[in-house]
Amino acid sequence: MNYRFQNLLGAPYRGGDAVFAGDSSVLLSAVGNRVATTDLAASSSLTLPFESSANITRLATSPSGDFLLACDDKGRALYANLRRRAVLHRVSFKAAPSAVRFSPDGQLIAVAVGKLVQIWRSPSFRREFFPFHLLRVFPGFAAGVTSFDWSPDSASLLVACKDLTARLLPVKRGTGNKPFLFLGHRAAVVGAFFATDKKSGRVHGVYTVSKDGAIFTWNLVEGNDAASPPPSPGTPEQDGEPELDAGSSRKRKSLEEPSTTPLHLAKWELQKKNFFMQAPAKLTACDYHRDLDMVVVGFSNGVFGLYQMPDFVCHCQLSISREKITTAIFNSLGNWLVFGCAKLGQLLVWEWRSESYILKQQGHYFDVNCIAYSPDSQLIATGADDNKVKVWTAASGFCFITFSEHTNAVTAVHFMANNHSLLSASLDGTIRAWDLFRYRNFKTFTTPSPRQFVSLTADQSGEVICAGTLDSFEIYVWSMKTGRLLDVLSGHQGPVHGLMFSPISAILASSSWDKTVRLWDVFESKGAVETFQHSHDVLTLAYRPDGRQIACSTLDGLINFWDPFDGLLMYTIEGRRDISGGRLMTDRRSAANTSIGKYFTTLCYSADGSYILAGGNSKYICMYDIGEQVLLRRFQITRNLSLDGVLDFLNSKNMTDAGPLDLIDDEDSDVEDGIDQQTRGSLGHGLPGSMANRGRPIARTKCVKFAPTGRSFAAATTDGVLLYSVDESFIFDPTDLDIDVTPEKVEEALAENQQQRALLLSLRLNEDSLIKQCIFAVDPSNVRAICSSVPFKYLQRLIDAFADLLESCPHLEFILLWSQELCKVDGSYIQQNSRTLLPALKSLQKSITKLHQDLADTCSSNEYMLKYLSSAGTKS
Repeated sequence: MNYRFQNLLGAPYRGGDAVFAGDSSVLLSAVGNRVATTDLAASSSLTLPFESSANITRLATSPSGDFLLACDDKGRALYANLRRRAVLHRVSFKAAPSAVRFSPDGQLIAVAVGKLVQIWRSPSFRREFFPFHLLRVFPGFAAGVTSFDWSPDSASLLVACKDLTARLLPVKRGTGNKPFLFLGHRAAVVGAFFATDKKSGRVHGVYTVSKDGAIFTWNLVEGNDAASPPPSPGTPEQDGEPELDAGSSRKRKSLEEPSTTPLHLAKWELQKKNFFMQAPAKLTACDYHRDLDMVVVGFSNGVFGLYQMPDFVCHCQLSISREKITTAIFNSLGNWLVFGCAKLGQLLVWEWRSESYILKQQGHYFDVNCIAYSPDSQLIATGADDNKVKVWTAASGFCFITFSEHTNAVTAVHFMANNHSLLSASLDGTIRAWDLFRYRNFKTFTTPSPRQFVSLTADQSGEVICAGTLDSFEIYVWSMKTGRLLDVLSGHQGPVHGLMFSPISAILASSSWDKTVRLWDVFESKGAVETFQHSHDVLTLAYRPDGRQIACSTLDGLINFWDPFDGLLMYTIEGRRDISGGRLMTDRRSAANTSIGKYFTTLCYSADGSYILAGGNSKYICMYDIGEQVLLRRFQITRNLSLDGVLDFLNSKNMTDAGPLDLIDDEDSDVEDGIDQQTRGSLGHGLPGSMANRGRPIARTKCVKFAPTGRSFAAATTDGVLLYSVDESFIFDPTDLDIDVTPEKVEEALAENQQQRALLLSLRLNEDSLIKQCIFAVDPSNVRAICSSVPFKYLQRLIDAFADLLESCPHLEFILLWSQELCKVDGSYIQQNSRTLLPALKSLQKSITKLHQDLADTCSSNEYMLKYLSSAGTKS
């Protein structure tokens, strides 16, 4: 099966930049070594398929919104096409950039590396071996650069720096190299922005914002004819240096004297100083919108403020959390404010005029322990060490409800068969049932004495709930209807980490660290029906969907397959070599010689039972063919070198007397600033796979689950919940190109007998009469082929047209043929997105039901006439 990466759930933001793609409503945010895109208009989230080799910290998009520059904390950068979601170029800046910004004309890129500011030429559509060209370098900064702002004509660059200054740099050659310094701040300058005149668009002022909550307003003094510095005596006359677009085919000309004084040579004066008065909190993020002349600021105590400049009038001041706000930006229109909090993994979009949230997403800020698919494969539930249970929509990637009643780590989640309720088990000693209609905890199951639950399951009828414990080695059985404790199954001598009911009977299977798998008849209360002995601790188990096989993994890296009816060992797969890979910084042995992590902690059968997925404390997820006992494919969950356990061979240059270099915290960080990057450690609690690593996250998989439809699977990893699917998530539609889509083109395509093209053009136009005309123009023998070529985004419009035609047109069999073929071709997509397509499907069902009823009434009222006609036809 060709499973491909589709999306990443559980992590909308983890630090770094958040930017909008041009003037669109698509918000880009850094999530580990990937980039997540959130379409605020369509309410959907998608993670781009490419990944960097380390955590991405800086993002910049071109003014057109077509290109993305993503820089990681190792200095490597990806230049990607956002529309095609493909990486075009890779470049290394030698060190981690602290700020990146495209120029307004899209031809230049400003990059701050250490104490240098570099000006690069932006790659164009020309084919070049290395399209990045370093044009200028500005040294002389005493500390790191924090932010950039370009002038509207792309001729000047305003740089905010930690050395308490803001500098105005001339980008074009021939206008001098000496920058203008804006002085007077008593703390690091966080942001510096150009203020422009609304009518002429010319720069008339500058705002500088510092870390201590001060904003200075600087005005450009008009009528200043400051000339460039005189040349040194004896300097020969030279032609002016060429401008930055020297690669054009035009003949180079000498640089003429500018008609106006360059901004860095003009005279600036400090008009006034204002203060946000949020001490002792530090200002950590800010942004400025030129058209509205407004400034938004965020502080380390979670407070943000919106101010009208230059009068410094506060529009609103609110608190979104108690943690540091790491990013705050405007959208292109200025009506939305975006805030990110790295420590909480929180991303908010606030509309300040109506004072309402457009987006409010927060991921788990500790490792995800467990996941579960709903029976219709449209919802995914996750439980984590942060004591929370979240429910996500698989299609959109959004979390729509968070349950936070648990007081300790959530270790297991399970959807009930009715698809409307969810169970969760926790180390706090409770099993909670959640109502997904009313979003409340409607039942809580407890034990006479406190226990720590690590496994959970329910039978097919939903009447009995079972949970395994970590400390007492028992299995507790409750009634779902009454909430009463029915039975306590004893016999295991170790933690019960695997628990599952047979899909076809009332037999319960449990696995424990006491080297056994036991089968229990819960309803007959006979105790253990059968026991399967193993040579090592059994870590987890899984039932095949048909109930005729049990798979269990052991500590020696084996997967054993048992026949639950005969009690015989059917197959054994040795997976030690398959899952081995990756060496931790603290490992004394190499990856090939160590025995740590060479076992599977989670198993899951595919929907048809022919494959099995296995994951553990490794960077790999293995897929096996059960019948042949062979490895089909290994999925590498991450290539992020910021995580431990990704490299097979460590670099000896990174080893010091004090230990591995990456595990030494040598940063001179300010405690008041808060956290810039989300650090998600594991709480441990003796769970399988929990390893202390001095706070450095380890690449591993804690849970894998196949969707009931079999079209996708999810894996709870260190990066978040990875979704892999065989369905294409990105479809290139030729009709989306910028061409003349007109009714005349549709008529022309019909005249040329291009039925497929005509239908797609009519769907693009969204003209009801044209769509129906194109439907009737298709030959019945070509209906299936045309259905297979219709993009998914037009299905709802097509189904609506079918529902309307069934009520009005006489060609019933033809429209029913269309409906049947469409369901056959796109059945899996319709099932996975039934919530989105529900109104259209209900309209179609209503039309078919009404039509069936009318035909039934007509036939029943004319029963004898129909018999006579049929007999008359037979005689003739």
